[in-house]
Amino acid sequence: MEEQQSTYKQPNPYAIPISIVLGSLLVATSIYLSLAKNPAVEVKPVVTPPADKTNLVRSVTEEDYVRGPIDAPITIVTYSDFECPFCQRFHNTMRELMDEYSEGEVAWVFRQYPLEQLHPVKAYAAALASECAAEQGGDETFWKFADRYFELTLTNNRTDLEVVIPQIATELKLDTAVFKSCQVTNKYQQQISSDIANASETGGTGTPWSILIGPDGKTYPINGAQSLASVKQLISTVLNQ
Repeated sequence: MEEQQSTYKQPNPYAIPISIVLGSLLVATSIYLSLAKNPAVEVKPVVTPPADKTNLVRSVTEEDYVRGPIDAPITIVTYSDFECPFCQRFHNTMRELMDEYSEGEVAWVFRQYPLEQLHPVKAYAAALASECAAEQGGDETFWKFADRYFELTLTNNRTDLEVVIPQIATELKLDTAVFKSCQVTNKYQQQISSDIANASETGGTGTPWSILIGPDGKTYPINGAQSLASVKQLISTVLNQ
């Protein structure tokens, strides 16, 4: 008898992969159509702003370098680096501001904030020299030194300290021997370090870093070399609150 031919067929080896691909396409198409009808709203991550720590600014005293009356209703404390180009710009802005508020409405306080990582050696040396100049002539001599240094500096660690600092010392008629001794002994290291620490404590991460203190003691940050108009606007807002 002739053997009956089997009717069994071998399965198609591509059937399962094709089914998976088709299924995926169907799912993707469904998702696309769903999104087309109901476009998703972009969800942006929530960024928590850094806490305002300007209230940690050290109290202004007679030991500070103050331009204007110390009891003025508005006080602006500036932490500055003598080799910073933005500090140079803001220093000139603040000089203009003090000329405009010449009736005692504003006090300007200068504190040291030399950024050694950006302006090694020179920023600190200039800060120390300013302290040593103030030792001989107080606030008035300090401000003369600061104003003149910012007039002469090339900023960004390019200033020739061997020329500029002695020139200013001569112009201010300082006792050269005492002035040099003060610098060599690093006499005001602790004072400069204290200013740097307070700048960081209040939230300063670069220079210039300033804090406005209002009549009620409330504090406001002034970050960077803000324009004269911006600072005046902040003063006006604070005074009218």
